[in-house]
Amino acid sequence: MAMTAEAPTVAPTTAAEPPTTPQPTGLEPTAPPPGTFGAPWIRSTGDLAWKLIGIGLAVALVFYVVSLVQVVFVALFLALVFTTVLLPLGDLYDRVMPRGLAMAASLLTAVLAVGGLVTYVVSSVVSRWEELATEFGTGLTDLAQLVTEIPLLAGLGTPRKWLTDGGAWLQSNAGDYMATAAASAGSIAEGVTAVVLAIFCTVFFLTQGSRMWRWALSLVPADRHDRWESAADAGWTAFSGFTRGMFFVALADGVLAGIFLTVVGVPLALPLSVVVFLGAFIPMIGPVAAIVISAFVALAAKGPVLALVVLIGMVVVAQIDANVLQPLITGKQVSLHPVVMALVVAAGSVLGGLLGAVVAVPLTAVTWAVFSKLRKTAQGATPAHEAD
Repeated sequence: MAMTAEAPTVAPTTAAEPPTTPQPTGLEPTAPPPGTFGAPWIRSTGDLAWKLIGIGLAVALVFYVVSLVQVVFVALFLALVFTTVLLPLGDLYDRVMPRGLAMAASLLTAVLAVGGLVTYVVSSVVSRWEELATEFGTGLTDLAQLVTEIPLLAGLGTPRKWLTDGGAWLQSNAGDYMATAAASAGSIAEGVTAVVLAIFCTVFFLTQGSRMWRWALSLVPADRHDRWESAADAGWTAFSGFTRGMFFVALADGVLAGIFLTVVGVPLALPLSVVVFLGAFIPMIGPVAAIVISAFVALAAKGPVLALVVLIGMVVVAQIDANVLQPLITGKQVSLHPVVMALVVAAGSVLGGLLGAVVAVPLTAVTWAVFSKLRKTAQGATPAHEAD
């Protein structure tokens, strides 16, 4: 009987499977990318600190460059102010005459208006000069008599002694005053240069402003023209709003001063209100000069009592200007909070003196308007970019 051998059954072999790698579930901590260290808040704080340092260096560089070409900067700033004021008037004239002639007529109108106001003030003072001089001498005599009757001031001597001591003090300090006068003459020359250059630039800004802007825009890549155009429009709107706000504040100051001086009976009340109006355009110095001039006229005409009343009243008007009108009117025009405006003016005066106080608010307003516009443009373009 034949026996058949059965083939051994061999189990099928399978290839060795690689070990499976567990998939992350999103709950495991991920390793920081190479080159980073510390907690996330440390890295974000460091990035913010470097950005603030960069901004501070940029601002310091701007102030340094401005200090080197201060006359040019002042001229350019004045030219932009003049252009903002005259452009609406030029557009009005443009309806009945050619564009170049309309802009020239607007500049001539502004010169005649300012010249007429100054001429009116000067002629009003000259017409009553002799009367004012006589009353001023009487007012000084009454003031000296009043001072000598005060027990605490009786030991200061007589008015004749005051004049003698004052003359001797002026003679002993004549050299210092000559040096100060020479320095002031240099400053006046720089101021005249800045005004002349500003008028020269204003003529071209009014007549060829659009052409100059198109040339500047051609230096920017074509795909960014719209963004630069919108940012420039926002900055110009903020700057023109500041200029309009300053005009309304100055007009309100002149009206308030004129009403107050008329009520208390100060002569030349209307010319003095014009002085207050013009002085409001010069921060810090203009209002103080208007107060001093008004007090002297009141002293000359009505004596020390009315002069003191005028001094107090004009200080109140100046405080209304600084603390109410400018934050409300100018702040609304430039879209800045009154607290921000006060801090900006204080910082500008510390960093740049009078010039810093003048340009602090408009520069801040323009910077904020441009930044806000660019941020809105970037936010509006983000969804379209993600959709692509």
